[in-house]
Amino acid sequence: MQRPEGSDVELLQARYAACIDAIIARVGKNLVLALPLGLGKPIELVNAIYARACQDTSITLTILTALTLERPRETHPIRGRLLNPVFDRLYANYTEPSYAQAVRENTLPANIAVREFYFKPGSRLGNASAQQNYISSNYTHAARDVVAQGCNVVMQLVAQDPQDAQRLSMSCNPDTSADVVQRLVALGRNFVSVAVVHPDLPYMVGDAEVSADQYDFVLDTNASEHGLFVMPKLPPVSPSDYAIGLHASCLIADGGTLQLGIGAMSDAIVHGVQLRHSRNDDYQALLSRFKIDSRWGGLIAAYGGSDPFVEGLYGATEMFVEGFWQLFGSGILKREVYDFWALQLLVNEGVCQPQAISADTITAMADLGVRELRGKDFAVLQYHGYFNEQCQYCDGYIIAADGESVAANMANPVSQRFMAEKCLGTALRNGKVLHGGFFLGSEAFYRGLRELKAEARGKLAMCGVEKINQLDFNPRLYQAQRRRARFINTGLNVSLQGAVASDTLESGQVVSGVGGQYNFVAMAHQLSDGRSILMIRSTRMEKGKARSNIVDNFASCTIPRHLRDIVITEYGIADLRSKTDEEVVKALINIADSRFQSDLLRSAKAAGKLAADYQIPAAYRENSAARIQRDVAWAQSRKMMPSYPFGCDFSDDELRAAKALKTLASLPWWQTILLALKPEHRSDAARKVLLSLGLNTVSGLKDRLLQRLISAVIKRESTLQSSNE
Repeated sequence: MQRPEGSDVELLQARYAACIDAIIARVGKNLVLALPLGLGKPIELVNAIYARACQDTSITLTILTALTLERPRETHPIRGRLLNPVFDRLYANYTEPSYAQAVRENTLPANIAVREFYFKPGSRLGNASAQQNYISSNYTHAARDVVAQGCNVVMQLVAQDPQDAQRLSMSCNPDTSADVVQRLVALGRNFVSVAVVHPDLPYMVGDAEVSADQYDFVLDTNASEHGLFVMPKLPPVSPSDYAIGLHASCLIADGGTLQLGIGAMSDAIVHGVQLRHSRNDDYQALLSRFKIDSRWGGLIAAYGGSDPFVEGLYGATEMFVEGFWQLFGSGILKREVYDFWALQLLVNEGVCQPQAISADTITAMADLGVRELRGKDFAVLQYHGYFNEQCQYCDGYIIAADGESVAANMANPVSQRFMAEKCLGTALRNGKVLHGGFFLGSEAFYRGLRELKAEARGKLAMCGVEKINQLDFNPRLYQAQRRRARFINTGLNVSLQGAVASDTLESGQVVSGVGGQYNFVAMAHQLSDGRSILMIRSTRMEKGKARSNIVDNFASCTIPRHLRDIVITEYGIADLRSKTDEEVVKALINIADSRFQSDLLRSAKAAGKLAADYQIPAAYRENSAARIQRDVAWAQSRKMMPSYPFGCDFSDDELRAAKALKTLASLPWWQTILLALKPEHRSDAARKVLLSLGLNTVSGLKDRLLQRLISAVIKRESTLQSSNE
């Protein structure tokens, strides 16, 4: 998009100023501003309000939101040479919220507060203001809590229908905004609602679609200065994450339901699912290499599978991550669901074939308990093609195209014959393969969504989290849609009792937030064939020392022990549901890093959870990072586990630079000295890498030494590659 002329920018600023004046005139100077999580914040307007509150201290501004998207910054002097130019490129047109820097630096003015219910993981550790203003809330309760905090201004970034300027879409964030507005209206509270149109935001369907007249103000965006935030594709998928993802991929049932979060482990799952579907021989070889089929074959047979997908998957996920986009493009995300419970059950059971509706389905619906149809039931069934377009509903009767009518009673034999002859459609339509609450991803992801044809776009429905993260609003329908659900999330650690901490440290410092994790875990237990899967890396580095993420006890808890289900580390799967404490302890120690198994064993015996003579089975005593690295290296040599399964934002030279820096960091001090002492040989490849790092011309001893070391590392890697070839 071209940069607006100066007059256009001034006009936008004037409109924003007028909007702020009108908001203050309506609700006063105590502004309690609700902003969507993540991408949906109208940053240009938010910054204008923040600036006004900074200038006019008689204004009290409270910002209620979650997941503030900040431009990444690398402060390490060496890594920064590689990463910061990439960040400059990716975020050239992105302006972060003005309040973000003040929150980072604990310099918010006294009249301004920022309260969030979810942080970017790790971004607010040690930040007193952010920690004190954190609101712990399930995602499904976020709208309730925002309203309880006194919200009186609601703002939303929206997309505009290219064919109808009066049709808007909440696009990336219908997750909580509509719920907030409904609650404010129900309370009779005086509030202002503002939409800001962004030309690059994809127009999404479903509950995201709204009319422009529901907003008090509809403004435009200076998109050249306020581009959409993109998720960088920079870190490669690590060996441990690949191992975790592979284990999870075989617990996903064909014809089932999937929920995923964001991150490398989810990318690894998606890649594993794609391998399973399109390169099944390779996938089976991976399961054997990692000993997954031999150790957990029974669990896989009962709840997952390793064959290609025939029915495909349906996504019911609070976050429409880019992995779902990959599965959609691969023809795996294809199981369509429908919004009438009995119809969905008949589809599940194979009684109703989506491509050929038969008269038998009428009596089958009656057998399920469907009797007199209401108008809204008829409308949903007609929307999905069950009834043809020529018939109508009026006051309890269905009227055929010829004007004849019959009681809308699915159990009445006369009505059944009438419907079969005159009212049935030929095939189902308007099924959805995904319901999502919000999305966030790369520019390629946004572009792909913008360019979708109408039929494909109609299969991807965005809606509120109160519909996705729980069963409460329509239990019969949601249970029917979410068959064989696998809700997959991540945790920080798991105790030997099966309790998982996912958002908070023992000190009480909040790492991220509970989000929807608790909701999905609880829902997995409510569904007869649902399972919750929590992925946890077996270890972490803390002050330069490895620590186990399987612990005897932990002071914080996101998922209580009574909701324990499936836990996965890179070393395997622990099925904890319906198990005794003794069985749970054994299963978790089996998938712990072997460096920590003895301590965990001693702790469990001391607590009386294991018999004094219990020993860890020999098969589980070789859980080492070296073994995982060997297995992943074997897979990479056969092009099964690429470092970047879905591309990356590094150029080829930047990738070589990243590899060289990683190699340097891993060398013992004596090898580093030996490399520094070797005569410098600067190849063309080395020159390109040094240029990408800004080290092609340097002054100063440290930079010259780094220049020499990088050249030596690249020469060594080139020699190794030539010898291998």
